[in-house]
Amino acid sequence: MEESGKPYKKEFRPITIKTSEGSTIQGKVNLGVKERVSELFTKSDQAFIVLVDATTKEGTGKVLFVNKNHIVWVEPED
Repeated sequence: MEESGKPYKKEFRPITIKTSEGSTIQGKVNLGVKERVSELFTKSDQAFIVLVDATTKEGTGKVLFVNKNHIVWVEPED
């Protein structure tokens, strides 16, 4: 497997998400080389965001892939 040559940066930020069906999810997103949480939505064409250490009514410590089209609002915790 070839290395892409791009450095991979981990920088997690805690956020809270409200989905269109009414769920509230708390977790952390990796901003990587982006500077703000909003850039995950405005400067990325990926359809999903990845939440780690997510907490939902079903439990905690999950990894979730959330479709951006089903997010009503996002609140950064920091």
